[in-house]
Amino acid sequence: MSNVPVPANGMPQALAAPLRQATSLLGQPAVRRAMPFLFLIGLAAAGWLAWSMVATAPQRILFANLSDADKASVTSALDSAGIPSAIDGSGSVTVAEDQYHKARMLLASQDLPKGQPGGYQILDQLPMGVSRAVEGERLRQARETELARSIQEIDSIAEARVHLATPEASAFVRDHAQPSASVIVKLQPGRALGDAQIRAIVNLVASSVPRMAPESVTIVDQMGALLSKSGSGDPSGSDNRIDFQRRVEEKYRTQLVQLLTPMVGGNNFTAEVQADVNLDESQATRESYDKDGTLRAEQGNWTGSGEKEAPGGIPGALSNTPPPPSTLTSPNAAAKQPQPSGPNGTINSAASTPGVPQPAPSAAASPEPQTKQSDSFSRAYDLGKEVSVTRQVPGNVKRLSVAVLLREESGKPRSKIEIDQITQLVRAAMGFDPARGDVVTVISRKFNPLPELNDAAGPAWYDAAWVPLVARNVTALLIAVLVLFLGIRPLTKALLRKRDDAARPNPALAMGGVAQDGQYVPPPAPPPVSIDMLQSADTRGYEERVGMVRGFTRDNPARAALAVRDMIKADAP
Repeated sequence: MSNVPVPANGMPQALAAPLRQATSLLGQPAVRRAMPFLFLIGLAAAGWLAWSMVATAPQRILFANLSDADKASVTSALDSAGIPSAIDGSGSVTVAEDQYHKARMLLASQDLPKGQPGGYQILDQLPMGVSRAVEGERLRQARETELARSIQEIDSIAEARVHLATPEASAFVRDHAQPSASVIVKLQPGRALGDAQIRAIVNLVASSVPRMAPESVTIVDQMGALLSKSGSGDPSGSDNRIDFQRRVEEKYRTQLVQLLTPMVGGNNFTAEVQADVNLDESQATRESYDKDGTLRAEQGNWTGSGEKEAPGGIPGALSNTPPPPSTLTSPNAAAKQPQPSGPNGTINSAASTPGVPQPAPSAAASPEPQTKQSDSFSRAYDLGKEVSVTRQVPGNVKRLSVAVLLREESGKPRSKIEIDQITQLVRAAMGFDPARGDVVTVISRKFNPLPELNDAAGPAWYDAAWVPLVARNVTALLIAVLVLFLGIRPLTKALLRKRDDAARPNPALAMGGVAQDGQYVPPPAPPPVSIDMLQSADTRGYEERVGMVRGFTRDNPARAALAVRDMIKADAP
């Protein structure tokens, strides 16, 4: 149990004593007289604080995470240009929001902040004895920075970052990996990159890294859209199909605008073109052969026999004389061209080859008929062959649909002759082909009124630069007016009322009141006066009787009025 005494109001003694001291201090007459002035000073200080907070322009971070040298350079340049700046708790340089863009342009013209060294300058800071891996990473970082700076030179690009993935070289051919790169670009507001610029960036990055193919470069913008598309040369892709069709339609639409604008006016017509483009690439191959063919080679042999010669001559003298030379003759009616052969009738395949000159048969040889006994041949023929390849290039227009809407002049419809003439002109400009099923429609109608576009109009009034300044000043003025009417004015009235009360005599003192603790307490009310007391007042003094009459009149006003009325009637003649 705690032995701390607790007073009757339930507050500990340790807290009650300071409160009593503060209450007694505030209860002193001098302090109570000074309280309105202190409250007035507090209200004025609160108003000044609110004014300073509202009147000060909101701050915007100009640069964050700068080095001390860059902070000094930036603040010095801003002070020289008369632009107030500050450094917040996180170390970021801040300026007024309405001075933000001016400060950025000023610092950009002075090439501030310098920042950390980039590009190939970081190679100058390599310490001695670094490993080859660290040296390679620094070289890759320097190459990335230099590529990013080169890409930023394009007008449409505000910022760029490049990431290179370069694998280490390997002694094995099968382990060779191709390097790749990814580029993220931040475009200027309202700007876009064309196809030629995208191809230029791809070729720039691919040419700066050894063994990098253009297909290995990926470009992404700040919105996450993929700008470089793999296989951009393939027209079968869906994006390429839509883009090619859009270009064809835009070409025809431009022709229509150039044709109809001088005739009917730029605001008196509208035209739409729908082109059905064939983007399918077809390739056909055809082969044909000659049925007869041509003999290319023949190989084989056959044997035959003829009539034997009767022996003759001088016995023993010419028995060893060689027989006369023999010639080969076809044994059949459909025999082939005579082939040279030996004594046994063997045929050489090379001799039957077309184009090889054949030896002429001997004129002195006498042909002798022979009979074919057996043959064995292997023949090869060349057939006639024709190969034709037909390839259709994609991009042919299969069908065109053109719709032209004309504005009626002065509320009157155009004549049929005029519409027919315009239709013929449109068909001639579009290359109308009925075989393709082209459709051209021209009609005349009234146009609904459209609001005129004011191209020269600037931004809305609430987006102007003076609106925040006026809002801050009006808010600060309202705060000052509220402090004046809700704080100072009531206090002033209370002080004036207290001064007037102090100047007037206190009725309580006049009636015999006493002062207690600085306040005047009226005397206690006298006892009520009855009629008996008035009748017995003859024996008392004059002042006492007058006081009794006043008391009776105060306690019984109705009876006093009746008594006065009776007295007036009694005094009347």
